[in-house]
Amino acid sequence: MEIDLALLADAATIDGSGKLNILGVFDRISASAFPAQHGRMAMVLRFAAGLPEAGPHEVGIRLSGPGGEELLRLDGEMQLAPGPRSAGGEVKVPHVLNLDGIVFARAGHYTFDVTVDGEHYVGIPLTVVDASGTARA
Repeated sequence: MEIDLALLADAATIDGSGKLNILGVFDRISASAFPAQHGRMAMVLRFAAGLPEAGPHEVGIRLSGPGGEELLRLDGEMQLAPGPRSAGGEVKVPHVLNLDGIVFARAGHYTFDVTVDGEHYVGIPLTVVDASGTARA
């Protein structure tokens, strides 16, 4: 199994046919004061798996701050079911997770780390910039 697409966006949906629609991909946000609350972001992940990997999988998402501190942790189970295959014989399963109201204490580099069955698969970077005009150390 692999995660062949991992990003943050303003919005994303999956239509009835399984098509992924993404609007406003970003890896940087600005704030004029801290702590700063971001209204909504969508985390988009697409899992690619072969037939032997069908079944339940534990998925963990951890947001860490500039100092490596854990700010958010989400754990759950994903069911990968056999379905239409790509030309490479894999099943591609998109997931959209809407994240509302995340608070960033300070400017810096943040990371969303994604694990599947306890193994780290991908890190999605996010830079939060101080746009107030008075940079802080």
